[in-house]
Amino acid sequence: MALQYYLILSALLFTIGVIGVLIRRNAIIIFMCIELMLNAANLAFVAIGRELGDASGQIFVFFVMTVAAAEVAIGLAIIVSVFRHRETINIDEINTMKG
Repeated sequence: MALQYYLILSALLFTIGVIGVLIRRNAIIIFMCIELMLNAANLAFVAIGRELGDASGQIFVFFVMTVAAAEVAIGLAIIVSVFRHRETINIDEINTMKG
């Protein structure tokens, strides 16, 4: 398959993720949309690396996946803590960060 198809799919997935982050108010859904955006970037890295015949795209994906795993671990810990305190994960109803 041509590189353009992979990049178009990556752009569509990234766009869906951005729309999900902007529209949704549930913290877990927002984290899932951020993961979708990271996976779209991973797809682009792998596709370009394959096109160039180089493994550098896969190395970038490894680092992005490491950062994504850390983000999920810390993010879910924060969500659980906020849910225990406020009993909601709706972003509009959480105002604990206000001074």
